Amino acid sequence: PDKPIGVFLLAGTSGVGKTETALALAETLYGGEQNLITINMSEYQEAHTVSSLKGAPPGYVGYGEGGVLTEAVRRKPYSVVLLDEVEKAHPDVHELFFQVFDKGWMEDGEGRRIDFRNTLIILTSNAGTDLIASLCKDPELIPDPEAMAKAIREPLLKVFPPALLGRLVAIPYYPLSNDMLGQIVRLQLNRIKKRIEERYKIPFEYDHSVVELVVSRCTESESGGRMIDAILTNSMLPEISRQFLTRVIEGKKINHSRASAVADGFFYEF
Repeated sequence: PDKPIGVFLLAGTSGVGKTETALALAETLYGGEQNLITINMSEYQEAHTVSSLKGAPPGYVGYGEGGVLTEAVRRKPYSVVLLDEVEKAHPDVHELFFQVFDKGWMEDGEGRRIDFRNTLIILTSNAGTDLIASLCKDPELIPDPEAMAKAIREPLLKVFPPALLGRLVAIPYYPLSNDMLGQIVRLQLNRIKKRIEERYKIPFEYDHSVVELVVSRCTESESGGRMIDAILTNSMLPEISRQFLTRVIEGKKINHSRASAVADGFFYEF
């Protein structure tokens, strides 16, 4: 009862869904993305940056303005706190969280106790990614999650102090297979489908070839699942929007919409 709801370290390569996990938890537990507090820990590589997280003490520049973290949690005590790329933060910043993980509160620069007991704290890290990748090269020899968690402890100890790792649960993230990428593509396409059907009240369909094309483009880069969003946001959505706006301006009626894949990209029918 005197600790946060949970403290988890998500370790894995870039683009495997660590940040998306935090977003999904915020939506499931607290009702939406607005209850996700994201702190980019790469901005706290110096010891003196501790004060910007919790607030400057009396007599120092910035006193009374509130800390980036403490003020956010004070305003939204029921939230998911995402500490992104935590391995890049200064060790003094790591130590700042020991009390939060143990007792569920942090004192800000003005001496107020900020309650973290209703938060879920997620730390993300790229530490141990080389080991995870090597262990997952052969699909038939991929270790189970428990064995993988034990395997990455050594590389994590090279980055984080034992006192920090002992206060949280480390969860390894496997590299995304083509099947997993396909599921993510369908998830994103279904979100687009929902938006179109709610906004324009017309059905939106997509061929399996669209999924295959996006997955093939993702495997060409090292960005993993992050590339899916980039492809759909930069390629599909602008063209769909342009097609819809053109037809609305011309007064043409739209009864349906469908996306398929061709050799050089996406093809749309309306």
